[in-house]
Formats: sequence, structure tokens, C-alpha cells
Amino acid sequence: MGASLMAMNTLSRWMEPLSRLPAGWRSAILALAHLAFFSAAYLGSFLFRFDLRIPAEYLSTLGGGLLVLLGVKTAVFAYLKMFQGWWKYVSLYDIISLAYALAISALIFMAINTLVLRPESFPRSIYLLDFTLSLVLLGGVRGALRLVREAMALSATPRRARNLMIVGAGDAGDLMVREINRSPNLRLRPLLFVDDDPYKRGLRLHGIPVEGPLDRIAQLVARHDIEEIIIALPPEEQHQVRRVIELAAPLGVHTRILPAVEAMLHQEISLDRLREVSIADLLRRDPVELDLESLAGFLKDRRVLVTGAGGSIGSELCRQIAGFAPSTLVLVEQAETPLFEIHRELNPNQDRPVVPCVASVADAGRMRAIFEAHRPQVVLHAAAYKHVPLMEQSPAEAVKNNVRGTEIVARLSAEMGVATFVLISTDKAVNPTSVMGATKRVTEWIVARLGREHPNTRFCAVRFGNVLGSNGSVVPIFRDQIRRGGPVTVTHPEMTRYFMTIPEAVQLVLQAASFESQASLFILDMGRPVRIADLARDMIRLSGANEAMIPIVFTGIRPGEKLFEELTLDEEDVDRTEHAQIFVGKTSSDPPEHFDTLYHELLAAADRGDHPAVRALLAELIPDYQSPHTDATVLELPRLRAAR
Repeated sequence: MGASLMAMNTLSRWMEPLSRLPAGWRSAILALAHLAFFSAAYLGSFLFRFDLRIPAEYLSTLGGGLLVLLGVKTAVFAYLKMFQGWWKYVSLYDIISLAYALAISALIFMAINTLVLRPESFPRSIYLLDFTLSLVLLGGVRGALRLVREAMALSATPRRARNLMIVGAGDAGDLMVREINRSPNLRLRPLLFVDDDPYKRGLRLHGIPVEGPLDRIAQLVARHDIEEIIIALPPEEQHQVRRVIELAAPLGVHTRILPAVEAMLHQEISLDRLREVSIADLLRRDPVELDLESLAGFLKDRRVLVTGAGGSIGSELCRQIAGFAPSTLVLVEQAETPLFEIHRELNPNQDRPVVPCVASVADAGRMRAIFEAHRPQVVLHAAAYKHVPLMEQSPAEAVKNNVRGTEIVARLSAEMGVATFVLISTDKAVNPTSVMGATKRVTEWIVARLGREHPNTRFCAVRFGNVLGSNGSVVPIFRDQIRRGGPVTVTHPEMTRYFMTIPEAVQLVLQAASFESQASLFILDMGRPVRIADLARDMIRLSGANEAMIPIVFTGIRPGEKLFEELTLDEEDVDRTEHAQIFVGKTSSDPPEHFDTLYHELLAAADRGDHPAVRALLAELIPDYQSPHTDATVLELPRLRAAR
């Protein structure tokens, strides 16, 4: 064993300099090596044919045919780029490609030999023997080098390698092991797979046993001294992720996960995509299925403008839109630092203009200049003040930014011939108890009204709940409190919210925007509401602590907050769309009769900074607006009333 490892090590060290050569030099050296193997296979085929004693009359045939064969094989292999592969990364695909190149070469050589050269005597069995020996020699050398590399990887620094358990014995788990075997510097030693599928248990994958079910994770971790767990479950088994995390959390084992969306959308699985387990994995939400063809048709080669481009939703909109190759992407943001960051992130990766514009959406002159300069065809309006307690303190600013800003951008969209305008709305617009929610309700009315007045521009709002990890939301606040050692502060034990991840919300917003429907309101299916106290407990557990170490403290409901959020009004109904997670909201809740008068009074009060008047006018505009300055009311949570 020691001698074989030494030989492997010597061969590996000999091959390493070749892998570091420029591609041209490496291809030339590989071509010369192939010529040697071609010659050996051709000579070997004659030796096999004549039992190691080649008759004298065949020697001239052998020599003349060799030159022709070398020329044919070199030309075919060069044309098929067979000299550009890395032998130590050989796969079944490479062996099939090798067999294809050798078969083409054999057919061409046979045709030249039969129709042009016409030697007096040439054994026809030589064609098959040469093909077989060439495949065995070249395929064998490639396979041997891969075995050497993988054996060296398995034997590298065994004392420092961490014992690894992979949850999921499917395609993702298979590719994880391949990646690990190619990367000995990771110092990971896969010891077993764990899978719930009874048909897989007892089998071996890459020589690694498959055990199960998942409920035995704790027992298997202890038995095999597991130090790290990688979750590599396919998209259809993402409901198991929370179960695995809950089983692994008390064990103190480092756990990472392969994002299901990456595996599903891109079919690219690598160790670089592994990430730490996050609170989003505990939501157990199914991955979003997108109609990529319709999205590409909606965004490709079009001029797109995003307001609030530096925010949590706005920046993710920009990232995903950039992937569909718009002709121009205009980023509008009043905060210069986040605008600088998203522009710096996107600009080096784009061969089309990404234009940053520092601007407030409430500045009509500045927004007009931007629209005239770039003539957008699609506008996604994500700019808004969203922090409920702050807007309770500054209601006039909420009106100026959220209400006036939306009207300015929306009217410019109609005036400039924008094809589609999309407002990012919120569930806080439903039966609002906060200034922020009330302003978003008014913006939904503005968008619906402009849609009726300007049929050439499609106006719609997309309403959804909280997103995980947005700036100032509970997740980063809880994370910071846990990092500081606690306590974690929750307003009320029964406080619940809808949650989805930022990428998921943005994917659904873009999908809704791409619909040809003339609906003015889309509502995203947020799944089941999550109790905030349970979210806090999950995050504490994910950190490796418990409530005895990091306590939860209940601080009381703040002004403008609800115990429960709603997605629809009592008088609203919803219809299904072609996407299972997007609904059309049908509302009979129209603005009040004197909307225009009240609306202009609201803007005037905001300009004066008259906060009491702003609150009073919002209450008059929105009869179901429940001021936080009165006794708090617990609101029931209506479900989406759509036949599923």
C-alpha cells in the first residue's frame, strides 16, 4: 500500500507541471503523447493479428499505413478538440467522445486504404483491433490518471480531514462527492450518505454507504464521529430541510446547505454554492417556478428603470433584471452609498449600460429629466419609506415620498409612453393601522386610476408581506441581538407575519409584471403566517444557543403595528393566474367620493409639515384606517379565497 501511494504521488507530481502550462503548450504535448499511443496501438494490432510474428510481406504495409493513420487521427482529433481535455478530470462523456473520434478515424482510414492506397494485402481485422487498442490505451491512461488523483485526494492529510455526512443520495449528493474528491485542500472526508428513500439504503455511491432514515441522523453522527453535514436535497424534497436542521442543531455539528434554487434553475452544483444554514431554510417554502421564456421576452433588449434601486427589494430587482439582458438598466436611488454599491456590483458584469441616478422620486423635475434622458419601457417602482415606527413620527415625509413620489413616477410613465409600470406594495395597505400602510393603500388607488385613464400603459401593483433579511427587518435585528448575547426582543407572544425570501418575492414580482393581464392588483401567495416568537427561537437555536443562554423578552406592541397582517380586504376577492403563487386581486373598495379634494389637501398638509392634519386626512380618505393612537384592535387574518 505504501509503495503504491508513493508511485501515485510521484506520477501526480510529474503531471502537475503539465497542468500549469499555457493551453497551447499543453495541447501540443498532449498531441505528441497521442501520436505515441496511436503508433503503439497500430503496431499492437498487427502483433495481435499475427501472434507476435508479423510476416515480412506485411512490414511495408504496416509502415505505409502508419503514416496515413497518424495523419488521419491527428486531423480528426484536432478538429474535435480532443487535445484540449484535462485527463485528470476525465468523465464518461470524455470516454464516449474518445470512442466517437476513434470510430470516425477508423472509417476514414478504411476508406482511404480501400479506395486510394489499395495495398496488396491488408488484414481487415486491423481496423477493429486498432480501434479497440486505441480506446483501451487512451481511455485507460485517462482513467488511471483520474484514479491517481482521486486516490491522492482521499489519502491527503487524513488526520486533518473532517468527517462528512451528506444528506441526500441523489444527483446533488453525487456531484458533491465528485467536487470534494477533486479538491483535497478542503480536507473533507465523506463517510456516509443519509437518505429517506428505502430503495437507496444499503447501496454505495462512490464507495460511500447510504444509510437512513433521516431520523437516525443523531445516532449516525455519534457512530461515525461526524464533524460536518452538507444538505444536498433536490427541490422536490425541500420540505425535509427544516427536519434535518432541527435534528442537526442540538448536535453541535457544522451544517451547510446547497441552495435548491441553484440546483433547479442552473443545474450547476459546486462547493462554491454551499452556504451556511439560514432562517430562510426553516420556512419550508417550495422553490419558485418561473416562466423564463416569458420573462426574457418581457425584459430582454428593453430599457428598464428601477426606483429604490439601493434597497433590499430594489437591489434584488436590479440583479435579476440584469440577468435577462435589458438594453439599458437605470438605477434610481436617493441614498448614494447603496446606489454606489449596487452599481459597482452590476456594472463589471454587464456589456450593456447600467446607469446610476441619484434622485428622490418626490422631485418631479429631476425625475422628468431622468425619464427624458433614458425613455424607459418598463418601470418598477420600489422606492418607499417602509419603517412603521419612523413613519408614525414623520407622517408628512411618508406622504411626500410614498404618495407624491408614486404619483410623479406613475404620471411620467404614462406621459412618456412606458409600456409597463409596476408598484411594489405591501400587506400593510390592507386595513391599515399605520401611516406607512395608509400611504401604500393610497398609492394602490393612484395606480389603478391611472391604469383606467391611460390604457396604453399597463399599470399594476404587486402586494406581498415581509421579506426575510430586508434592511431593518426582524431577522437582521434578531441576528445582531443574538451576536451581542441577547436578549432578543419581540413585541408580543402572538405577533405573526407572512414571510418570503427577497429573491423569491422579486421572482414573483417580475413574473406578475410579465403577464399580459390588465389587472391592476396582484397578490403573492405568502404561504402560512409565522409567529415572530417562533422565528426568534429558531434563530437562537441556529446560532448554537438556547433560550436559557439568550432569553426572549416581550416589549409590547409599538404604534402602528398589528398582531396579524392581512393580504386582502374583506370586500376583496382573488382569482387565480397562470402561476400558482400569484393571484389577481378584485376589489370593490374604491376611493371616497371626494378623493381629489382630500388628496390635494393631504399633499398640502404634508408640505406644511402638519402631522395631525396628515393623519386626519388619511383617516378620511381610508375609512378602515385604524389610527395607532386609539386602542389597539386585533384583526383576524382572512385567507386567500381562491379555489386551489
